[in-house]
Amino acid sequence: MENKTMITEPARSLPVRLEVDVLVVGGGPSGIIAAQAAAEDGLSVTLIDSRSFVGGNMTIGLPILGFLGQKGNQIIKGIPQKFIDRLKEKNAASEHRPCPLHMSLTLVEPEAVKTVGLQMLAESGVNVLLYVFFAGVIMEGNHLKGVIIESKSGREVILAKTIIDCTGDADVAYRSGVTCEQGNEQGGVQPPTLMFCLGGVDTEKLRLSISEEPRTYLTDFIPAEYFGQNNQFIVVGLRSLIQKAQSDGLSLPTERTIVITGLREGEVWVNMTRVNGVDGTDPASLSFGEMEGRRQINDIQKYLIEYVPGFENAYFTKMAPFIGIRETRRIVGKYVMTAQDVLGCARFDDAIAVASYPLDLHHPQGGGCTLEWCGDCYDIPYRSLIPEKIENLIVAGRCISTTHEAMSAIRVMAPCMAMGEAAGRAAKMAVRKNILPSQVNVAALQAELLEKGAYLNAKN
Repeated sequence: MENKTMITEPARSLPVRLEVDVLVVGGGPSGIIAAQAAAEDGLSVTLIDSRSFVGGNMTIGLPILGFLGQKGNQIIKGIPQKFIDRLKEKNAASEHRPCPLHMSLTLVEPEAVKTVGLQMLAESGVNVLLYVFFAGVIMEGNHLKGVIIESKSGREVILAKTIIDCTGDADVAYRSGVTCEQGNEQGGVQPPTLMFCLGGVDTEKLRLSISEEPRTYLTDFIPAEYFGQNNQFIVVGLRSLIQKAQSDGLSLPTERTIVITGLREGEVWVNMTRVNGVDGTDPASLSFGEMEGRRQINDIQKYLIEYVPGFENAYFTKMAPFIGIRETRRIVGKYVMTAQDVLGCARFDDAIAVASYPLDLHHPQGGGCTLEWCGDCYDIPYRSLIPEKIENLIVAGRCISTTHEAMSAIRVMAPCMAMGEAAGRAAKMAVRKNILPSQVNVAALQAELLEKGAYLNAKN
């Protein structure tokens, strides 16, 4: 950062808008679930988000990855599954489909996620406050007492007995003084993607062309037979087609075609823009990402229509409401999960969620991606949700305490939802027992998770 001219802001008194038992900052996959879990037995819970809707990355056209493990068993249940069940009632979610590459895909309809999310939060008694930015913290020593919010109403305060950071970017933790890391040794982070949607795709033609001519349409790790039996699917590969298009002069930012069929007939979401070097914690960098992502779409759409079977009559229908960020800050917590924990199928005494998604690193430079699987599943320990030094704060979602490599595995939405449930239940226990989240009895937390239908290794 270049040196900036500094201005001193005069001290002022801020009105307290709310005093609550539990405050959840961020309404994405982990936040929606955390707030419901925290409010289950009547505590006052508020969830805040800066957007006009909840759902976070569930609203940008991505499938939810990771409900199933590498052995095909369901490893994420509880409130996350109830959320999918509610979407299914509206024909807005698919089954959990086994996928050789991503363990499982659960297709969801982005607009329905927003509506069902708000409905379930209201039914749980959660107070939802949209259009507010988290802008700072109220600290007493190393205790987090509340947050400062900024909105059309100005600067205000929300005080809370326990706070859950579900921002995905560790915003609350970072402002509270929690040590955070970002990216690999060089600070490089996985590049973000701006999703967009095409209509008018003949998905049957696409599917059959892959299943019947596997040599022509080489797909990464996904056997051709998979396409012979699935009418909703994800395509990852077709590298030779991309190379041909690039040699014909099209500018394509990735080596692989990644398209996901939507729930509606003829609809396909495209996961192919890639903007290297975007810092998701810097507005100028994010602005560049949005503009560059939109610029890339022109050639990607042209490539799909002119080179990929089934896209001949495709047309643009919609853009994701914001660029999808894979990685920003990670907290340093009481335990730092490592790549070896993931690849070694680690078990922890304080496990609060189980995940099975592979190490999935989209390289900070170039257009490549590497995947490594462990063969089964691994635990996520409660200590990775608890920051060092700062009390009254639980972190859930992709910014928990991991290394850069391990984060590439736990970052997908189903594990984030499971972490949210554990964080919400832990926050509730802390308030009910008048203790700090770091003092929560993890055996009691595990017992409640199991009783309420969550899944833990070797315990159900």
